[in-house]
Amino acid sequence: MRIAQLAPLAESVPPKLYGGTERVVAWLVDELVELGHEVTLFASGGSKTRANLNSVWPRALRLGRPRSDPVAALAVLLEAVAQHACDFDVIHAHIDWLHLPLLNRLGVPFVTTMHGRLDLPGLPDVIRRFPGAPFVSISDNQRAPLGNANWLGTVYHGLPAKTFRPNFGPGSYLAFLGRLTAEKGPEAAIRIARATGMPLKIAAKVPRGERKYFKERLEPEIDGNQVELVGEVDDATKEGFLGGAAALLFPIDWPEPFGLVMIEAMACGTPVIAFRAGSVPEVIDEGTTGYVVDGEAEAVQALGRLSNLDRRLVRTQFERRFTATRMAAEYVRLYSGLAATELKALEPVPFG
Repeated sequence: MRIAQLAPLAESVPPKLYGGTERVVAWLVDELVELGHEVTLFASGGSKTRANLNSVWPRALRLGRPRSDPVAALAVLLEAVAQHACDFDVIHAHIDWLHLPLLNRLGVPFVTTMHGRLDLPGLPDVIRRFPGAPFVSISDNQRAPLGNANWLGTVYHGLPAKTFRPNFGPGSYLAFLGRLTAEKGPEAAIRIARATGMPLKIAAKVPRGERKYFKERLEPEIDGNQVELVGEVDDATKEGFLGGAAALLFPIDWPEPFGLVMIEAMACGTPVIAFRAGSVPEVIDEGTTGYVVDGEAEAVQALGRLSNLDRRLVRTQFERRFTATRMAAEYVRLYSGLAATELKALEPVPFG
């Protein structure tokens, strides 16, 4: 099949550091090429891919200097897609809903994967205007706020099996990996670690909008001994960081649509202790790849049961459920169904 993939422009594909969506797109694109498909990736300059690359913007927006207007960059992306849309059997968009007015009118088969939370004001109104636009969720739970959308199915994220080598040793610390925002639960992770007496290593970036939160709520708790901030980790150092941990703490306080770090930990053989929210119960196999808990006290208790978990089984379950090969195969089945359907350019539904 001739497949176009539309990536966000905030980061390169794959990202240099943080960037979950761009990382998933990179894995998906390369696996589709491996399966023999002709793939074109629309992404920022600096991207590295086995597909045909259409660099629609010189550099990733987050790292570019001087900073570019993201709306201008997206306008260029959409124009590039419009010029080449008829060259593809199917177009797969990962850029939220910005492409809907364009692709809805072109009559080219397309599908959208929404990678973020969907309980946002105004989003139901947008989706109602495009009732025929097909969507794929990354967890069943993610769909809840938009039950009336045209959901084709759920495809869980997957990463290449060889990305991380597993470590089957017991691990010597607890790990936290993610953005340092309140909804990700870094304060809870610190309290859980202190309650168990285990050291906690935090690998994370501090978003610009969260520097006040970091200074006031987190920095006083980071002593460099029991609680250590190691900064952002790239793919080369993530394996050692996650593989050396006794467990990954994932004490989220928001409707997490997937939680990529959970399967990255599993790929390293590291179990996950996570709060029951969003996609967590779908991703973690209770008692096999970790424990789903209701609050900090249960998390502390769960850490006392880590010896009941076999890190080899954690890795085996990752290989069964969360590889890029499985992800790509599931998307190809959806692409084939779309390509076989005769589409007509549709007028959006008006408000009111």
